[in-house]
Amino acid sequence: MSYTVVFFDLETTGLDTQACDIIQISAVCGERVFNVYTVPRCNITNEASSITGFSVVDGTLFLHGDIMPTVPLRNALTSLITFLRSFSGTVYLAAHNADRFDAPVLNRVLQEFSLLEEFQSVVSNFLDTFLLSKRLFPRFYSYSQKYLVQRFLDKTYNAHNALEDAKMLQELFYKWQPGRNAVWKSLI
Repeated sequence: MSYTVVFFDLETTGLDTQACDIIQISAVCGERVFNVYTVPRCNITNEASSITGFSVVDGTLFLHGDIMPTVPLRNALTSLITFLRSFSGTVYLAAHNADRFDAPVLNRVLQEFSLLEEFQSVVSNFLDTFLLSKRLFPRFYSYSQKYLVQRFLDKTYNAHNALEDAKMLQELFYKWQPGRNAVWKSLI
């Protein structure tokens, strides 16, 4: 069975999976890149703003003080589905901590816009690289993506930027070269 892994990340207004809103959606697969920003429908928590650098002033999204181009959230979601539809075979959408954060948030927001069924017709499942890393390297003291990037790729990067997180996750996955069984066991 052939499958494609598309690496993605979300930046959100906070950590409450039942209430936070999406600010940035990014996905990468090979050289192909998807990245959009959207003005959130709720306030960004102070903690999220200090970690990500995002803020909203008078309906305009800023990243570290720079105005960011945005699209409506519905358009961002439909564009993501179109991007994912362009891949052949079975598509797995991979995120670090997908099970506890990215998948619940994305699924909830897709449901709010009545796009979940269309999304599920394109994406077969989520792959949680946090679970995968724990399976592949059971004796590590940390499984944060930042730690794993430093350990395996000997790099530092702009963590908490969805595009950079997705790119680094793809590099990690290629470095690890996990077998089909490990991937299958890390699907959620």
